[in-house]
Amino acid sequence: MDEPNLDEKEESYMSITATELKQNLSKYLLMAEREDVFITRNGKVVAKLTNPYQGRVDMAKSLFGIIPGDMTIEQAHRERLETV
Repeated sequence: MDEPNLDEKEESYMSITATELKQNLSKYLLMAEREDVFITRNGKVVAKLTNPYQGRVDMAKSLFGIIPGDMTIEQAHRERLETV
């Protein structure tokens, strides 16, 4: 596995040892919901814990605020169907 690319957009990640993961698995599973957790052994990245739905989360965040506050979701849906 490649080392994390620090030049990518500001993605949050953490790097821990395999021993630390074994000792605190539940803590890192919770952290992986919000940020990537890279696991190292002998100083090399060997695995990554990540949220399998992160793409959906990012998409939902990008859509936040796209519908005006005075419009219902149903109205926005109808307007979208009319323009297609």
